[in-house]
Amino acid sequence: MDRAALLGLARLCALWAALLVLFPYGAQGNWMWLGIASFGVPEKLGCANLPLNSRQKELCKRKPYLLPSIREGARLGIQECRNQFRHERWNCMITAAATTAPMGASPLFGYELSSGTKETAFIYAVMAAGLVHSVTRSCSAGNMTECSCDTTLQNGGSASEGWHWGGCSDDVQYGMWFSRKFLDFPIGNTTGKENKVLLAMNLHNNEAGRQAVAKLMSVDCRCHGVSGSCAVKTCWKTMSSFEKIGHLLKDKYENSIQISDKIKRKMRRREKDQRKIPIHKDDLLYVNKSPNYCVEDKKLGIPGTQGRECNRTSEGADGCNLLCCGRGYNTHVVRHVERCECKFIWCCYVRCRRCESMTDVHTCK
Repeated sequence: MDRAALLGLARLCALWAALLVLFPYGAQGNWMWLGIASFGVPEKLGCANLPLNSRQKELCKRKPYLLPSIREGARLGIQECRNQFRHERWNCMITAAATTAPMGASPLFGYELSSGTKETAFIYAVMAAGLVHSVTRSCSAGNMTECSCDTTLQNGGSASEGWHWGGCSDDVQYGMWFSRKFLDFPIGNTTGKENKVLLAMNLHNNEAGRQAVAKLMSVDCRCHGVSGSCAVKTCWKTMSSFEKIGHLLKDKYENSIQISDKIKRKMRRREKDQRKIPIHKDDLLYVNKSPNYCVEDKKLGIPGTQGRECNRTSEGADGCNLLCCGRGYNTHVVRHVERCECKFIWCCYVRCRRCESMTDVHTCK
């Protein structure tokens, strides 16, 4: 490595250290950068040069074989966040500053990562769930020596009902353990009441994401018997698709609970008349109300909805009325040209017609 490259790396490390000091709870989210890193890049850089806090770097050094799973977990979380919010005013967009700044120097989701809103809650939950899902999958695939299938389910079942545990059950408990070790930042390490409230909120939402993975575990079975009689079944536990987990977390987001910005012994609901209603560990929590995301706010990095494509006939979140915030919409015609009515001609080529179609596209004013 030449002198200029070494100097650049030293400056990047100094910038990263400064960010950790200034934004201890925001630094939790910088691992999310791995989700947009090119394949193989984190492994080449090594644990010491990745945008991780000191605890994460230490864990990464002890378990470097988990780095591909960490990167995949971050990618899963980002992808599902975009999928669930693709038609909403806030569409889980990665900020422009985040894509142009040095790796990890700017929060991936900008304002939303530290705003304490419902969007913050969903981001932390879906990213923690992504890490559980990815690590557990790697265990089941036999990619690691210290974990594999869930051995607690071997040799059990019900002989009277004609089934027994077998196959390879996903060891979700190991995935949840690793996610806690990697993501959960001790509250005692922070200063200031606001920091502690936000960190406690983030830790709770991390756990809510993990609980979503565990809650949606399902049982798959395979039949054994003469002529497919299914006299005996071998069953195993498996995780649901991550899209299904994303749907559950989106439902939790829609029903998230606002909490008080003051923590005494534990977190409480903001509304005093609701404080006797318990907060469950799979609920999503937030402190501050969300902006409407309608209008661009460069200071907060909110792009607004101007220019977003909308559905003129929909009454849902993707409808022009809601997405455009009552500003109206523009309509323009898009011409599509594609091959159609293709036929195989003997011998040996395909003949197609050239078809054109016109489509109305509506975008917010």
